[in-house]
Amino acid sequence: MNIRHDNTRQHVIDTGKRIIAGKGFSSVGLNEILKTAGVPKGSFYHYFESKELFGQALLKDHFDCYLAEIDGLLHNEEVSGRQRLMQFWQQWRHSQCADCSEQKCLVVKLSAEVADLSDAMRITLRDGTDQIVARLAQLIEAGVADGSLPALAPLATAQMLYQLWLGASLLGKLHRDSKALDNALQVTEKILSH
Repeated sequence: MNIRHDNTRQHVIDTGKRIIAGKGFSSVGLNEILKTAGVPKGSFYHYFESKELFGQALLKDHFDCYLAEIDGLLHNEEVSGRQRLMQFWQQWRHSQCADCSEQKCLVVKLSAEVADLSDAMRITLRDGTDQIVARLAQLIEAGVADGSLPALAPLATAQMLYQLWLGASLLGKLHRDSKALDNALQVTEKILSH
């Protein structure tokens, strides 16, 4: 059954993202994605030359959406920098704990899996996470400037916190509970306190 979509390329990416977020990249075949999307194989190869380039496009799309959310926090100057930063971490905790069996963050889900399989996907993941850290550093700078955060080294603090949360997300996935994320939230609050 072929269903017409205004943007077939985006429809395939969205469908693939849902399936891969649950199962991983290597264990999902193109046929499963295309059957679920209701798109013929020829259409897939019109947009993507290979599964690897599809994976790269999927990750780029993930980062574009994720970075747009962070940009929304960056530009919301109605609340302090600290409040905006804590909103980010609280949203992360909520999205990762909603259902630990279905990983919401493709960085957490795919980093270890594809880093050794695909250099193109590894670079996309690296560049995307670097952009996330840079935006978190901007939020920290805003908090330091408005006095809601103590004098912190923005980039070093952003890197450390991002690493903390990636690790907590992996542990939450292993244990299928929110304890590691709850701990990450407590540590984050302590680091960001005056």
